[in-house]
Amino acid sequence: MAPEWGLGRVEMARRAGGRQARKALRSAPLAEDAKPVHPGELGGRYRPLSDTDVAAINENIFRILDEVGFADATPHCTEACTSVGAVYGDDGRLRFPRHVVEKAMSQAERNLTLYGQDPKHDLQITDSRVHFSTAGAAVMIADTANNSYRESESQDLYDMARIVDTCEHLHMFQRMCVLRDVVDNLEMDLNTTYCSVTGTSKHVGASWVHHSHLEKTLEMLHLIAGGEEKWRARPFVSMSNCFVVPPMKFAEDALECLRVGVEGGMPILLLSAGQAGATTPACLAGAVSQAWAECLGGLVYVNAIKPGAPTILGTWPFVSDLRTGSMSGGSPEQGLLSAACAQMSLHFDLPFGTACGMSDSKFPDYQGGAERSSTLLPPALAGANIIYESAGMYASLLGACPESILLDNDILGSTLRVTRGIEVNEDTLSFENLKQVCEGGLGHYLGSDKTLEVMQSEYIYPDFSDRSSPTDWADNGKPEIVKQAIEKRDEILAGHFPKHISDETDRKIREQFPISLAAESAGRA
Repeated sequence: MAPEWGLGRVEMARRAGGRQARKALRSAPLAEDAKPVHPGELGGRYRPLSDTDVAAINENIFRILDEVGFADATPHCTEACTSVGAVYGDDGRLRFPRHVVEKAMSQAERNLTLYGQDPKHDLQITDSRVHFSTAGAAVMIADTANNSYRESESQDLYDMARIVDTCEHLHMFQRMCVLRDVVDNLEMDLNTTYCSVTGTSKHVGASWVHHSHLEKTLEMLHLIAGGEEKWRARPFVSMSNCFVVPPMKFAEDALECLRVGVEGGMPILLLSAGQAGATTPACLAGAVSQAWAECLGGLVYVNAIKPGAPTILGTWPFVSDLRTGSMSGGSPEQGLLSAACAQMSLHFDLPFGTACGMSDSKFPDYQGGAERSSTLLPPALAGANIIYESAGMYASLLGACPESILLDNDILGSTLRVTRGIEVNEDTLSFENLKQVCEGGLGHYLGSDKTLEVMQSEYIYPDFSDRSSPTDWADNGKPEIVKQAIEKRDEILAGHFPKHISDETDRKIREQFPISLAAESAGRA
């Protein structure tokens, strides 16, 4: 029998008309305010920790800072922190009494804006607003078409920035791979920033090996911004700074980069990237405690340099597979740890970032999609401000996959939709709509005006996931989702060359700095 058995011909015609109307509405351009999700959807509904748990972890954090403290502080860090009350012990450890940490927390900027080169991409990092970013230092590119891995190069980073530039649910771009085709460390740092900021007009995150490299990069960023004053007014690049080597040791070169970044007006992501069971306690509560203690120690140093300097507290507690000791980015504990850290950020009321969405799989497959979805949702629901490494990362961060960025954009949109939740009011309760359908004889909601009105604002639709029937799927040639993403990747890379940086400015950059990416490869004459 036909699928519409039980419906009369008139009813079938009504359904067909409703379907045509829905298709027409779906294909029409969507106004920004009508979209079902937006950057900065409010999380905070998921609370893996009880109030008692939060209080216990809070006390443990302050105890770690006061009684254990940090080894290997640089002279500048020691001088700056002791000037605000930190204590340098005979054992060479720098300790932070509670009142010192609380003062730094009170000075911290809470309504932080991460600027894009295009103001439409500005991000409000405050409260429990949720955003997604790439990140990583992959040394290889996952080539799904050839089922192989190869070394990552400058072109790959630029290409991935261009892909992110087209993705609605990736709100900023942090570098994803190491430039294996650039040997000199200074040139690598310069080219990492160049490839990122030319590939997208969204906010960019980068990192530097040495403070002198950052000083040189700031010269390039001033040129792009139109002068140092304009850069300081709208700094469109933030620093991902691994200032600490867990457990509880400062990193000398990173501390100097932090100092130069703060003095240069660059937002700082204070990044603690311990690995549970290896460089943080295996117990999850202990891992959360150490990560937050490390980041709050960094916050004291930042505010000792410049009170209120824009800072994101980046607790990134990773997970070890304790059977082997290797990292497991796709483990369920990764999402749980990050959600707990997000809950602590709301307790402290501090701008926050974490890392979730990595996969231990090698390519976009069932494992990759499942691990990405299951680790992204907990921190988003818990209200993490920025979730880094949320797209394209495989083999526990060893590999980056350009086409996966497009597939993962669908997952991020779905995650934001769940984070947004359900709005309940007189209109959404839909009593009048229900009454009209039931008493008017229509018998279903498919063609009702209310359904057409909310189909784009209440529901989100994937770009790649296939929702067709098996028959329609077969009639369409049995499309494969990864192949479709590869085709879309190639389409973007063949024609999308952002020009928010003018050709004239690009020529000046190339005259003053050793840029490895050929002008022709960047779509410039």
